[in-house]
Amino acid sequence: MKLKYFHISILACLCFHVVQAQTNANAYTLKSAIELALANNVTIKQADLKTSGAKENARQASFNRLPSISAGLNYGINNGRSIDPFTNSYNNQQLSSSNGNITASLPLFQGFRNQAAIQQNSLSYKAAGLEAQQSRDNLALDVAQAFLQVLSNEDQLNLLKKQASVTDSQVARLTLLNQEGAIAPPLLADLKGQYASDQVSVLNAENALQSAKLSLATLMNIDYKKEMILSREGLDMTPIPYGETAIKVYEAAIEKMALVKAVDLRTSAAMKGIKLASADYYPTVSLFGQLNSNYSSLARTLTAASISEVPSGDFVNIGTSKVPVFTRQTDYNSSKIGYVRQLSNNFNTYFGISLQVPIFSGFQARTKVSLARLEAKNAGFIAADTRRQLKQSVDKAYLDMQTAFERLNLLQQQVNEFRESFRAAGIRFELGSIHAVEYLTVKTNLDRAEVNLSVARYEYLLRTKVLDFYQGNINW
Repeated sequence: MKLKYFHISILACLCFHVVQAQTNANAYTLKSAIELALANNVTIKQADLKTSGAKENARQASFNRLPSISAGLNYGINNGRSIDPFTNSYNNQQLSSSNGNITASLPLFQGFRNQAAIQQNSLSYKAAGLEAQQSRDNLALDVAQAFLQVLSNEDQLNLLKKQASVTDSQVARLTLLNQEGAIAPPLLADLKGQYASDQVSVLNAENALQSAKLSLATLMNIDYKKEMILSREGLDMTPIPYGETAIKVYEAAIEKMALVKAVDLRTSAAMKGIKLASADYYPTVSLFGQLNSNYSSLARTLTAASISEVPSGDFVNIGTSKVPVFTRQTDYNSSKIGYVRQLSNNFNTYFGISLQVPIFSGFQARTKVSLARLEAKNAGFIAADTRRQLKQSVDKAYLDMQTAFERLNLLQQQVNEFRESFRAAGIRFELGSIHAVEYLTVKTNLDRAEVNLSVARYEYLLRTKVLDFYQGNINW
């Protein structure tokens, strides 16, 4: 199975259809922020290395079906009584000897060990890939959440600046009236105090914004810069009611989430481990073959040099005389046989079939099988617990979404009412019908409600996109 580096059904999670175009060349879109985080994150790189290692194990399991071939060569010097490998006879002089061989073996049957190992390692490789994908998904979710937090804090800061600007305008108006003696001085003091409070709120919001930028930069693994700019182009901030039920979200998550698929593959791999351990109960059959050659420094070759007649030691009687018998004798010249020539002339082969039958190994096979069964049972527990935790997470996310939506609606109604109340209070305050305390109370209520509404809007959108993430329904 090919893993797409940016499969991340979650990446799109919380992207809200961010487009790639940017109005500012230095601005980060949600997509570019996620891609940068994935490229820089050490945990993701380690997960990819783990996947590569699992891939090599899977390949090696397949290669184990191939024959093994090895070659060897040795050279030594003997002193004293030893066997001449050339003549296979004893000698009592120094000799140097060498032996070379090529050995091959091919497994025919190993108790289905290779098949089980191939299947187990293949499942483990797929599981490692999905676990790496889940790591990417989790990081993308964290980045998206931090990205939205920055945007939320920017909106809050803008609201508070706007509110402070309104207060500043009122302070300027009352200052003129106070100079003309048209109002009591305490009214101006109250409003100036409110303006100071607004400035403190702006400062706190600025600090919260920079803190959110720092968190985002940390996830992206880049240097923090106060001037970091995020692109809002293409963001859909319109909250709409969520259309799926919690059970539908959970059913989709079971089918699509990489984490669930990974634990299922780990369980299947553990089941294959039982078959792999059981292979020790079976006999093994293999073919083997060997090609050998040797060399001896004492090896000589004889070449005929001349023929002469020499007494044989026998006699024949001719009359009363004994006549010695002569025989022809060939004289030979002795010469050393070269290293390469000996090796090429002394080849011998050995091949056959090997059968190994396990009889008793101190219950090692039994122990391996028992441990493999326990491992498979534990993998099953992990898979079941993963589903249980996923169900709890989906239920909580769905409940949070519903609560956020209800809170958003209530806050929207509250803001609408406070805006009307503030509009009326502003007119009455300018006419002198109400004093500054009443005006400031109405303004504070509106300011707090607008900030809460902004926070609630982002919170609801985040909750809906988390549910989309569980279902794998988010697209760029």
